[in-house]
Amino acid sequence: MRVFYIFQIKEEFHYLYQDSPLALYEMLRQIYYLNAEDILYGKNIFKQLTTSIDKEKIDRELYIKLHQYMPYSKRGNTHFINNLYKEEISRLMVKHSYMKLEVESSFSSFFDYLREFDGNYFACCFENMDFFFLDSPKTLV
Repeated sequence: MRVFYIFQIKEEFHYLYQDSPLALYEMLRQIYYLNAEDILYGKNIFKQLTTSIDKEKIDRELYIKLHQYMPYSKRGNTHFINNLYKEEISRLMVKHSYMKLEVESSFSSFFDYLREFDGNYFACCFENMDFFFLDSPKTLV
């Protein structure tokens, strides 16, 4: 299983790092692995790089768009896609500062749906060192 954290990057940083996403990934990775004493410092940098996600809007729009789609379901604050024909099992949890996407295959339809909301989303899998802007199509391996 792969876990992606998806952040809404401010427009100016998206423009700045669109050709060098590794630098942005490294900053977010350092924040992710900060120790307890440096959390305040990391929070300040995180707020400079990202904007708040409209959780209610994304939850509502995803539900409206997908609720009649057979492999989709929503329980509590978690959106599920369980499409056995595409061998896709994905879980998306939307928070105000990030989204967490758990993927059990090499593909998630949630990336396509989120791309429609905003092109400034940046996805990071810290365990596998995988990262990309959602406006840049990518196949997971």
